[in-house]
Amino acid sequence: MSPASSSRRRTPAPPREEVLAAAMDMIAERGLEKLTMAGLGDAVGMSSGHLLYYFRSKDELLLQALEWSEGRLGAERARLLTRPGGARERLEAYVELYVPDGDRDPHWTLWLEVWNRSRGAGDDARERQAAIEGAWHRDLVALIAEGVSRGEFRPVDADRFATRLRALLDGFSIHVAVGLRGTDRERVLAHVREFLTGALLTPDA
Repeated sequence: MSPASSSRRRTPAPPREEVLAAAMDMIAERGLEKLTMAGLGDAVGMSSGHLLYYFRSKDELLLQALEWSEGRLGAERARLLTRPGGARERLEAYVELYVPDGDRDPHWTLWLEVWNRSRGAGDDARERQAAIEGAWHRDLVALIAEGVSRGEFRPVDADRFATRLRALLDGFSIHVAVGLRGTDRERVLAHVREFLTGALLTPDA
């Protein structure tokens, strides 16, 4: 074996987080349709074969990228929800974090693709997707329950209200993510604020 080939074989693969961050950067810059295993491999100095060795399939790569992105959002959500202030202000922060920035939002682009591919996914992938959704739901339930206990919110069933609110947010967010005319981010946030004012906030709040 030549020294050059031996050196190439000893070159360590980039850390998993570096690969996933590169995938998200490519989605943000070029769109999901331009994300290929060969292109991602070039970006991180790996062959597409090596990527498939580590991630097994493109579906698994996309799911891990979504989990990595959700981990970063989860840390930001925790920071927002534990900061000082009333439940109303923190609920507004939750909604603003939830709704995509626009039709090029890489996280929502990836989220839509992973859910679209999930129809043929196995139980493990489905459970991992459910874990992502569950984290958002639990945080929202806790926040609504806190607001009810402090008199900022009407006496609603926190779990049921959170389920309905997230369905509303998902519907609006998909419209923003696909660039549906008339549903830009600011209009969506205004719709959600109007809904919360009528359905959840107490007059004093």
